Parts: sequence; C-alpha cells; structure tokens
Amino acid sequence: MAPKTGFLDTLLTSPSTERYRVGFSLLFLLGIWLVVGQLSSGMPNSMLLMAAAVIGGYMAINIGANDVANNVGPAVGSGALSLGGAVLIAAIFEAGGAIIAGGDVVSTIKGGIIAADRLDDVNAFVWLMTAALLAGALWLNLATWMGAPVSTTHSIVGGVLGAGIAAGGWGIADWAVMSKIVASWVISPVMGGVLAALFLFAIKKSVLYRQNLIPAARTFVPWLVAIMAWAFGTYLMVKGVKKIIKVDFLEASLVGLAVAIVVFVIMRIAVGRRAATMENSSAGVNTLFTWPLIFAAALLSFAHGANDVANAIGPLAAINDALSAGAVVTAASIPLWVMLVGALGLSVGLMLFGPRLIKTVGSEITELDKTRAFCIALSAALTVIIASQLGLPVSSTHIAIGGVFGVGFLREYLKSNYATQLHKIMEHHDEAEQERLRPFLDDFRNASVEEMENLLKQAKKKKQVPLSKSERKRLKKIYREEMVKRSHLTRIVAAWIITVPASALMAATLFFTLRGLLM
Repeated sequence: MAPKTGFLDTLLTSPSTERYRVGFSLLFLLGIWLVVGQLSSGMPNSMLLMAAAVIGGYMAINIGANDVANNVGPAVGSGALSLGGAVLIAAIFEAGGAIIAGGDVVSTIKGGIIAADRLDDVNAFVWLMTAALLAGALWLNLATWMGAPVSTTHSIVGGVLGAGIAAGGWGIADWAVMSKIVASWVISPVMGGVLAALFLFAIKKSVLYRQNLIPAARTFVPWLVAIMAWAFGTYLMVKGVKKIIKVDFLEASLVGLAVAIVVFVIMRIAVGRRAATMENSSAGVNTLFTWPLIFAAALLSFAHGANDVANAIGPLAAINDALSAGAVVTAASIPLWVMLVGALGLSVGLMLFGPRLIKTVGSEITELDKTRAFCIALSAALTVIIASQLGLPVSSTHIAIGGVFGVGFLREYLKSNYATQLHKIMEHHDEAEQERLRPFLDDFRNASVEEMENLLKQAKKKKQVPLSKSERKRLKKIYREEMVKRSHLTRIVAAWIITVPASALMAATLFFTLRGLLM
C-alpha cells in the first residue's frame, strides 16, 4: 500500500523547501550558541563550550534525521501512518523519552571503549570529546544524504575510538569491547531478520492462508498483539525507563504481562466487532494492525529518545563537566540545558531531514503492508530483550533494517517456492498450449503471494503449459528484484561496515586539527 500523502508530507519532502529546512536548522544551532553563551558568561573557555554545544546540537539533529526512521518507517510504508503524522508522533515521543527518561548522569566514554584514566590532560580530553562528537555527526550527515540508515551508537563509538587513539595511543582502546561491537554488525540484523520472518510466516500459515480469514483472525490476532504488548511493556521497563526506575528482568516481564492481558481483552472485543464488517481477505486482516503499529512507532520513539540521546549529550556533558571542574570525568551530570539540546535536536532533525530515511526504510527496500510492518516492530522489541538478557551488543538500527530485509526475503522465498511448484505441475504438458500460458503469466506476474496460491490451484485444474527453463530463471529474477532491492542492501551493508572506521578516521583528523589550532 502506498503511503498516504498530504500538505505536511509535501512540505517535509519537497526539494523546493529544502533551503528553508536547512535555514531553520542553522537558526536552531545559532539559538544554542546564544543561549549557552549567556549561561556560560564569565566561565573559563566559554567559547569552547559554546562551540561544543553547537556540535552537540548538530549531532542530535543528525540522530533525529537518520536513526528515528527505523522506528516509524515501517508504519509509514505500510500506510498505517502518513509521513507527516509519523514525524509529529515520533518528534513528540523522541523528545519526551529524552527529557523524561534520559537520566541525570551519563557515561562520558561510550561503551567503555577507551580508558579515561590514561588521559591526564583536561584540554586533550575536551578536544577528544569535541572531535568525536563532530566526527560522529559528520558521518551521520553523510549517511543520511546517501540514504543509508546507520547506527548512531556506532558513529559516536568510532569517533571516541579514533580521537582516543589520537590522544593516547593504541593502548588506550579496549579491543575486547570493540570486538563485541563488530560482532553486533552480524548479530543485530540476523536476529531482527529471522524473528520478523518467523512471525510473518506464522501469521501467513495461521491466518492469511486460511480459506476463511475472519474466524482465524478473531482467534490469532489478539494473541499476536498481546505478544507485542508484552514485548513493548518489558522493553520499555528494561531499556526505556531504566534511568527513572530500575527493575530486574523478571519484574519487567511481569509488568509486560499485565499490559499484555489488558491489550488481549481489548483486542478480543475490537476484533470481534470489526469482524462483522471486515473484508474476508488479507486487506481486511491488515486493517487490524493499524493501531498496534501506531502505538509501536510511538513507544519505539520514546525508548529511542531515552537511550540514544546520550550519543549526542554524553560527550557534551563530559566537556561541560571537564571545563567546570578542570578534571577528566568518566560520568557526568546532565544540566537541563544539555538535555534540551539533545531532546530538541532529535525532534528538529527528524522533522526537517528524517523523511528521506523514513521513505527508504518504509517503502524503498521492499514493499510493506501492515502485517509485515507489525512483524518488524515486534521483532525489534523482542530482539533487544533477548540480546540484553544474553549480554549481546545489538544496534536498534541494524535490528529494524534486518527485519525489513527478513520479511522481504521471506516473500521472495514464498513466491519462488510457489513458482517452483507451478512449474512441476505444468511440466508434462505439450507446447501447443503456449498461447494459453500468456494471460496466465500476466496475472502471475502481478499477483501477491496470497493470490499466487489460488493461481497455482487454477493452473493445476486447467492443465496450463509449463514455462521454459530460461523463463523460469527470468521470472524468479524479476520477483527477487521486485521484493528486495539489492542496490539498497549493498549500500546499507557497506555503510554499516565502514561506520566505525570512517568516524574514527575523521575524529582522529579533527583531534589533531583542534590540538594544532588551540595549543
């Protein structure tokens, strides 16, 4: 289903408004400069803090522009939300998550990848953090321009690593931690893709492939949405509000279970009422997932704002504390102005520049309907929960994109599998019936996965003529290209692989430049 369009959608995506969006972002950064200038008046090195605050705002803008697309892209691509509606919801919940659950203290050395005790020079520490922040932001800006969703955490990790090595040598890095981060490049998308594909296959077998979809939907959909409710209830307790209230996994699971029970009852009633007028088709079943997708987009955005705002404000808080205390810090308090820089920056970046990546995730990689988008959102929450309990480092960006590719490749497999069955059924017919094959192929080429099953049965009944070997290969190739864009897969994976090295190299270069200018 094509995403809904409207005035706000056009305003956010039209090339004619791009200069205004760039101008507004520059005004936002100028506002940060002026406000921090007033707050730091009379403070030593106030100009350096003002510059760091602007860079932190620039980083937050780029996080909003790139990373938030993973939370709302599937809902937009499936038609559950318009682009403008998704941007507004995500902006509100991203900022809310950052301000409400962002925490009062943040680790200054992201992921413990460098040893802060090896840095005795406060100035070198400030230059390191500034270089890391700017390098991470520049890489995210480039990735967004290329249309490649990348991990903002990996971007800042690469920046801290590169600037840290430039400041303290190779021994300053914790390579065991870095090896875990590298492992997450594989773990995150594979887990996300496998879980999303498994849920989609389960929905197809239990609901969409049934002759009478409505009774199947009344039985299974409330359970599916209840599983999502448990996953998000647990996810928010484990990750989203951990800085407000700390609970262990069992307590978080019980909260999720309570939410799931309430949602199950509500969905049973809602689906029962909807069944009376619902279309007995996959399109009818799709409508049942609209509100779950909207809530998923909002909750994912809240959790993302609570967790990933630290990527923008962690180094900024460290710079503020180091300049105030005159010492290297490993954990920094977060003043309100620092939190606002991060929270508002996330929302500004999402609203001004996020639509490009939202469209990439939502509709350009593979075609999404509400059922597929639901599986991706559910996969994202479950993967984070599973990985956190196993102690595995994962990226929410990689999980979401892995989920998109997972459902796309499952669709490829199902269509290819149907095509293979069709060829086997028809292979004993003679060539005189070729003319009868042409209209069938036209229908087959435009069919959805669900419609292909009916076409296969009709082909068997009518004794259609088999395709040639070359036609089979060509048909399969067409389907693969239609369902998963290989060019997007190559570009995104390449961007993932070079994120840490690219941001590390930029950060090292920027550190030496800053040291040379300020010494």
